[in-house]
This record gives sequence, structure tokens and C-alpha cells, in this order.
Amino acid sequence: MMYAPEHLAEKRYEKYKAALRPADWFPQIKTLDFESLAESDRVYLQDFGVFNSELEEETFMLRVRVPGGRVGARNFKTIAELAQKYDLTLLLTARSGMQIHGIEPENILELFETVNALEGLSTWQTFGDNVRNIVTDPYDGVGESCEIEAFPIIDALHERFHKNPELVGMLPRRISVGITGMRENAWPLFSNDLFLGLAEKEGVKGFNVYMGGKNTEISQSADIFIPPEEAVDFVMAVIMAFDRHGLREKRMKSRLFHMIEHYGMEEVKRFVAEFYGKPWQSEGKLLLQKRHFADKEPLKDGKWGHRYRTDYGVIEPSEAQKIADWTLQEGGELRIGIDQQLYIVGVGEARPSFAKRRTSPTVVACAGSEYCPFSYWSIKEEARYLPVEKLIEHDIRVGFSGCMKGCGRHKHTDIGIVGLRNAKFGREDRSARIFLGCEYTRGKRVGEAVLRSVPVKALERMVLLLITAFEESGKRDFETFVAEVLNRFDERFVEFYFLARYESGRAPTLDPSREMAEIARAFGEKPYVDKALSEGWQKASDAIVAKLWHAEKIATVYHVDPAKRRSR
Repeated sequence: MMYAPEHLAEKRYEKYKAALRPADWFPQIKTLDFESLAESDRVYLQDFGVFNSELEEETFMLRVRVPGGRVGARNFKTIAELAQKYDLTLLLTARSGMQIHGIEPENILELFETVNALEGLSTWQTFGDNVRNIVTDPYDGVGESCEIEAFPIIDALHERFHKNPELVGMLPRRISVGITGMRENAWPLFSNDLFLGLAEKEGVKGFNVYMGGKNTEISQSADIFIPPEEAVDFVMAVIMAFDRHGLREKRMKSRLFHMIEHYGMEEVKRFVAEFYGKPWQSEGKLLLQKRHFADKEPLKDGKWGHRYRTDYGVIEPSEAQKIADWTLQEGGELRIGIDQQLYIVGVGEARPSFAKRRTSPTVVACAGSEYCPFSYWSIKEEARYLPVEKLIEHDIRVGFSGCMKGCGRHKHTDIGIVGLRNAKFGREDRSARIFLGCEYTRGKRVGEAVLRSVPVKALERMVLLLITAFEESGKRDFETFVAEVLNRFDERFVEFYFLARYESGRAPTLDPSREMAEIARAFGEKPYVDKALSEGWQKASDAIVAKLWHAEKIATVYHVDPAKRRSR
């Protein structure tokens, strides 16, 4: 097939794959001049966890895959010592992995080889068109509600794919996998391309299969039940089917979600069956139940697990070494959760000797503008605009992304926030888009943009209004409030309601049994109420936003200067 030049530009990654497989390119890594890389080198390096861009040629980032989040205290201490030695920044990721930022060209190869020599860890397939780090619950295997330990499955899968030359960098796009054998769930695992959730069929515990999730979509039931002993073969069959039949023409349409959208779920299942080669059963009863976890949790063997609160994924090397040392001293195991927190499991009653940070462990924040060229905000810093104490009190999960790509999983949490720009707010041009409506525990729906534009100075108060409305509802948790209250109303009405509540100071009861017009009139004789009833909720919301926050003189929006961004 002949393609127009602009189409070939879209297929840039496919051209590199066709010319030379990443696994065949790999031996060149030891002879590279890391101070003068070709574009092809940058593309291939990503398949092995090394990231460098033309914007910041002078530093590198190394991403570490940690299967199932089981990093191990000794491994963690070694990485922390390297970070301290070379003055690097450590970030924990929302896929239970790590990123090491700020590596100089002359040091990248040493760090690459050292990390890849650590038992159980690897940097392979952490970027690019690959099988990304497979995630599970941080209390997998030890939690009181664990029915099936997922890690042996994850470990076996890791050995099957992570250095397979036919797969390294060769997929149509990335594929993410999540598996849990826990009854109690606190995590947005339905955000994975492929998710295996604990289920029961005819008295046998196994997994229901869900496919097609991503940061902006939720996995859908494939109507398949898989026993634990078949899980490795089944996941590999999905990966191989995606590799063979996945869409490659446009990168933005190359995820498993788009393959299902294009062919339909039944045809995709037929592709999977080609590689699986065995019959399967229809889905069983999903056993996932919502659970809130504390900083200290009892384990099924009588020991304890501790959650250590990071600074929204950032952790200082000296701090990391102390945690590793304490874990080793107490005979525990160190794990990384998909919430960017550290978990110390299998220890006695003793509490960790280090102080508890007052950040909210329920907030997942993307890397932000200091580390990512796509982000508008320094998300790790702006997370401090949130009402932390209230989030902790009610265990409200927040996903905070710096752009619509959604690395903070803003559409898979109780309250999703995306940091944007809005010149209409004057000098304070940062604005937030707030997402609500997600029912993530059992994978019912993603959140959608409800409050379309709130200036950063109003963010904390607006989130507090959301929490106050939840408290007034008497519902047991925020997700239930969303399902039984907010999702019963039109999204544009919900936006109007909270903006009107912000502007007026009045608090009409948000009762789904009442008419929306009746609730609106309770705000009194306001021009925007008349506008809402005559022109619609969106027009009225726009009027409130303009009244509250639009500047008389529009300021020039200045984007982040890459030269002033903190190095990776």
C-alpha cells in the first residue's frame, strides 16, 4: 500500500520497526554517543526504558518496571544510593514502577546496567509500544481478603514477554494489564487495557476478563471466566492477538480499545482464541467489593502492613534509604502501589520510625511540567491546593493530570482534575477542569468533565463544596454519593448547581427525587437562575464563571519555558 508523505509521518514508529527490530538494535546501546543521539536512537532507547528528548538533550530519565510493585527493600536501597550519588530525582509511578530523573549522558549506561542487574527489576518495555508493567493490589498474597495471589501469574508473564524479541517494541501501541485476586478493592484497575478481576464460577475462584480500558475509557466485560492456572496463557494470547491484529495505521487509534471498537468484541475474542487454542467459560460472579484502607492494615498471617505516604510520588533518596533500612531491620517486604505510595508488608506491631507526611495518600498526581513537556501545571506542587484533611478523612480518591492524556487517571477516580490554561482569568491563567461521575470499583463508568473551568485560586473551595455536598447526602462514601446522587442528574445541571452554590453561598438539597428546575429556583432571584430556566444550564454556568472570575483585561498566556523546567 502506498501512503502520502503526511501519512508516513504518522507511521514513523512503524517505519523504524520495519527497518530494524528494537531487540536487534539493542547491542548498539553500548557504543552510543549519548551526547549526540539520532532520532532513531531516541525511539529505540524508549523500548529499553531510556528517555531523552530534543528539548532536553543534556539529561535522561530511566524508567524501571517493578512486576506487581514488588520492588524489594535491597533493590530500593540500591536505587536510592545511586540517586543520591548522582543527585537524581526519584518518582514512583501510577503503574507501581519508578522513574529516575536528571541522569547525565556519561552516567546513563552505568545506571541502566546496574538497575537491570537487580533481581526482579528491569527497564525493558517501560516506554514505547510494549507490554507495560503489570499491576496488582499492594496487599496481593498477604491481605485478609486475598483469594488468589496474582504475583506468580505476573512473574510468569514477565518471563514470557519482557525480553521476547518478537514483542519488544513491536506492538501496535502499548498494552497495560492489571490482575487482582483480592475481594476488597480500592484501585481503578478497570483503567487497564486488559484486567482480570476476582470472580467465582460454579464454586471455582478465578478471574473475569475485561478489555479495552485506558486512561480515558473503562474496560468492558469480555464475558470470559479464566481459572488461575490458565491466566498466563490467556494474557499471552491477548497480547499476541493485539500484536497480530491491532490497528497500526494511526497511533492515536492503536490501543486495544480501538481494536475492539473497529472489529467488535466477539471478533477480537475470535482473534484471541487463535492463540489461546482452548475453550473458555462465560463470565462468573465478580467478587470485588469496595474497601477503604488505612495507613496500618492487619494481614492474614497476623502480621501488619504499613502505607508510607510519599510526596505525591516524589521521594528523596535519603528518605528512601531510611525506609529500606527499616524494612530490612523488621524483616518486611517493600512494595509500590499504583497510588504512588510505598507499602511495607509482613512486619510486627512496631510502627515505622520515620514521621508521617501530611500529604493525602488518596491523590495520584502525574509527573507535571517539571518532568513532562505535555503538562501545563507543576502538578506535584499544585496538589497542595487540595483540601488534604478532608480527602484523608473520607478516603476520597483524586486523580490529578497535567493534560488531557490523563496520566493521573483523572477519569478513574472520585474527583478527577486536569490542569489547563485559561487566558480569561487574567494573570492567574491556570484553570482546572473537574471530572465527576466515575464508578470505578466494579468498572461501571468513567468520570466526565463536569466543571469545565475553575481557576486555581478557587480549586480548594470548589473541591470542598463537592465534599460538603457528599457529607450532606449521608452516603457511606464518595463513590456511592456519585452513583446515587450526582449521576441521577444531567452533567450540565451538576456544573450549574456547584457554581451557583459557590457564587450564592446557598446550599439547596441535592435530592434526585426533586426536579432540577425546583432545585435551581432555591438559589433565589439571581440573573443566572432565569438564564438557566430559559437558555439552559450551560449558558447559565458560563454566566456565573464570567461573573466570578473573568478578568476585565485579558492577560497573555505564557507557557512553561522548557529551558527553565527542572531536568528529568
